[in-house]
Amino acid sequence: QVQLVESGGGLVEIGASLNLSCVTSGLMFSKFAMGWFRQAPGKEREFVGTIDWSGRRAIFATSVEGRFTISRVNAKNTMYLKMNNLKPEDTAVYYCAADRSPYGAGNFRSGTYAYWGQGTQVTVSS
Repeated sequence: QVQLVESGGGLVEIGASLNLSCVTSGLMFSKFAMGWFRQAPGKEREFVGTIDWSGRRAIFATSVEGRFTISRVNAKNTMYLKMNNLKPEDTAVYYCAADRSPYGAGNFRSGTYAYWGQGTQVTVSS
């Protein structure tokens, strides 16, 4: 059974940083691209960023590019989202997801991901 568990969310002030983690199990983690998405109240889930299976390539939504970074440690079956200079509009539930097929480059489309975590809340106070 594949499981993805996010952690690291919380309540922070504008300009602060947070590190989110996504620990996976039941998945050949090192073979799959991973993604981060978020959903704010009353809005649709949106793409944040993705990292390919090797960890060498990551792409981001324009709204977070330059402030967020993604990394992965395959030996720990874990992906990370480092968020800097947080803004109120970053407030959302953050989800990690695993690609449907191995050795992918990652994708901004949520439909390309087969497995999802339960999410972790990030709130940036204004």
